Amino acid sequence: MIRSITSLLTDTRGNAALLTAFGMVAMLGFVGLAVDGFTALLLKDRLQDASDAAAFAGAKVMIQGDPAVDGRRLFDANFGTGYIGASVTGVSIAVGADDTVRVDAAAEFPTQFMHFLGQSTLTVHAHSGVLRTNRSAEIALVMDNTGSMRSGSKIDAMKAAARDLVGILFGEDQSREDLWVSVVPYTAMVNIGNGRTDWLGSGDRVFVDPGSFGTTVWKGCVAARADGHDKDDATPASSPFSSFIWPAAVDNVWPQIDERNEAENNGTGPNLGCGPAITPLTRDRATIEAAIAEMLPWHRGGTLGNLGLVWGWRTISPRWTGLWGDGELASLPTTYDNPLIDKIVVMMTDGENQFYDWPSHQPNNGVGPSGSDKTAYGRMHEFMPGASRSQARAEIDRRFAATCQDMKDLGIELFTITFGSAPDSGTQALYRSCATDGDHYFHSPTNEMLATAFRSIGQKLSSLRLIE
Repeated sequence: MIRSITSLLTDTRGNAALLTAFGMVAMLGFVGLAVDGFTALLLKDRLQDASDAAAFAGAKVMIQGDPAVDGRRLFDANFGTGYIGASVTGVSIAVGADDTVRVDAAAEFPTQFMHFLGQSTLTVHAHSGVLRTNRSAEIALVMDNTGSMRSGSKIDAMKAAARDLVGILFGEDQSREDLWVSVVPYTAMVNIGNGRTDWLGSGDRVFVDPGSFGTTVWKGCVAARADGHDKDDATPASSPFSSFIWPAAVDNVWPQIDERNEAENNGTGPNLGCGPAITPLTRDRATIEAAIAEMLPWHRGGTLGNLGLVWGWRTISPRWTGLWGDGELASLPTTYDNPLIDKIVVMMTDGENQFYDWPSHQPNNGVGPSGSDKTAYGRMHEFMPGASRSQARAEIDRRFAATCQDMKDLGIELFTITFGSAPDSGTQALYRSCATDGDHYFHSPTNEMLATAFRSIGQKLSSLRLIE
């Protein structure tokens, strides 16, 4: 036996064949490693793409939705089925406290050659991480404060939804270096704050006859400007304002003045219908939340959303830089061409634009010359002599649409919301066309849907960045 082995080892006649056989085995091994290794690289790329898609999808719905569900759906859609015979062996989607979504995935495939070496499958892994950050922006929140917001707890729902949006924007921070927010309440007029008398014309009654306001003072609401300046962002220097005043009349009997919000339609006085003042751009979360808390439904006059919208524009328009205050406000708003700062307006209404006519008092119920309560345009017959209510509404809607278009032409991003059951199809169409696109418009018939709309806006104001 030993001799036979020795003979085999010393016999040189089959050496070439034996070496060839060994060489072929080695070559097959290398070919197998190359083929299966290349397959592993292909699978790794597919797995990584699916993991990245899952991380982005999860981060996108982090505020509203289920990151695990949406992430897995996008993972499956991108990975597919039957790819090179591979199967997914595990997908983990985790949301971190640091506003990240991390995905870990694994998949295996059957080897073509390496199974001859005892390796029947190979497993590959992928990892992805996406960070959600809020965009740098100047944001105007233009909020309906008309009397109809009192019904159905709509004012409370609006304030809660706005606070949610602020919470999304600021996260755990009390201020951000790159985020400023203004709050613009509107009714049938807008309150600029009674300290801004330098924005009023020199002949305004605030200067010539302070006693016109009786035992109270001018609250800060202004009349709409003429000559098309009710639609634009011209500054007070080029087109000054006039203070709003509702003189004593049969439908507003004073000097017995009652300016309490609880008085509702029975309130009286020269500031009747005037809501809280604009809060200009600020980085301070507490200031923004205080402005939201101050909002209440103010009755009489109607709804003039065009004036709320244009004042929202003025709070972020660079033509108004330095006009809103000192300190940090002296350099705000920033220019339109600042690539680091987006300009955004969120505009909300719970009804159509209208000149309201409180039916309890003559002569306003349509049979007298007035035709409406007092507004920033005066009474309806002063705004459009001889016009019907539908004609007056159509003109306000036209001005609203013109302001929307001018803002969009400047690159301002517009989110619009119609809230409750009152906004009719015409109002919904008006606000839909005002928005930047269809995804920027929300119709919210219920309080719950309004909360969803504001959270969706917060989600859209986020930026997603791949970090792993």
